[in-house]
Amino acid sequence: MIPEGTRFLLPPEARLKAEVVGRLQDLFYRHGYEPVELPALEAYDPQHPLAERAFKLVDRTGEVLALRSEFTTLLSKLLRPHLGEGVRRFQYAGALWLREADAELGRLREYTQVGLELIGATGPLADAEVLELAFAALEALGVEGVVEVGLPSLAGEALKASGLPEEAKKEAQRAIHRKNLPELRALLDRHPVSPEARKTLLALPDLYGEKEVLEEAEALPLPERAREALRGLRQTLELLERPVLLDLGMARRYQYYSGIFFRAYTPGFGLPLLGGGRYDGALLPKAAGFALGVERLLEALKPPKGEAPPEVLALDLKALRRFAKEKRVELFHGEDPVAHAKARGIPYLARGEEIWRVE
Repeated sequence: MIPEGTRFLLPPEARLKAEVVGRLQDLFYRHGYEPVELPALEAYDPQHPLAERAFKLVDRTGEVLALRSEFTTLLSKLLRPHLGEGVRRFQYAGALWLREADAELGRLREYTQVGLELIGATGPLADAEVLELAFAALEALGVEGVVEVGLPSLAGEALKASGLPEEAKKEAQRAIHRKNLPELRALLDRHPVSPEARKTLLALPDLYGEKEVLEEAEALPLPERAREALRGLRQTLELLERPVLLDLGMARRYQYYSGIFFRAYTPGFGLPLLGGGRYDGALLPKAAGFALGVERLLEALKPPKGEAPPEVLALDLKALRRFAKEKRVELFHGEDPVAHAKARGIPYLARGEEIWRVE
């Protein structure tokens, strides 16, 4: 009926999806994030991080295009000519497409994200702002969330200072991120490093927990840039004044994430509901942001199975016009409005200016 990896939503799930997107957009707007609209089509770029997984199309001129596969890269590219000095805040919402179904997206090839980007600001206060909005987004949707905060540059600086060959650094990065200590030890046995570097690298996968993890990390023999990153993280958390879980063994894409990386989970749901971080210098000089996966939010929210009935059954257009200004109303088509209202669970009937409860 429909292509694999796409969805067809009926009420009430379609209504819930619209409400989720609307609540997030309103929240971000109230915090100064202006909406932008991005094209669904973009010029195909083989250097794009998702180039191999994007849908490619060829127009009649022979130009190769791609369906939008993620927002941040496209937004950064389009914004560059319009950014002046100072801090700018943007939000986006819409569909994304991937040629290959992704297990982390629930095998979807078409999915929806809502997100924001804080551009032109860096440092602990800017990071605390973005994290605060992540918490506020979960609260706006009534989702119980646990936010995990990592610092990929910590592993990155430790790996740079280790003296490991380039290929071994990549293997060590993967082992640290997966918290695979046996694999990491075996790699360091094959490629000996200084005792200090070995101690630091082997400690990273276990640096998971609450704020005491910062003290454990600060006690390690770290390069100075890694210490600076930890100081910045400590200041961010002091400004944020919210409980987070720290995962200082996060080593994913440390070349891209220049500062914090974070994601949020809800109990009983194994995939993150949102994720993001700071990427100064990767796409823009100073930038951080995050995105929420709307389909994951719908799964976590567990929408009601039945469609909610309207409050009023209008018996003529005048009543529809009058009461739809303040209530949810349906216009009746049929012969027995009372029986219809009782069957649907509609509590009121209305005609003209008059409204009465169904007996």
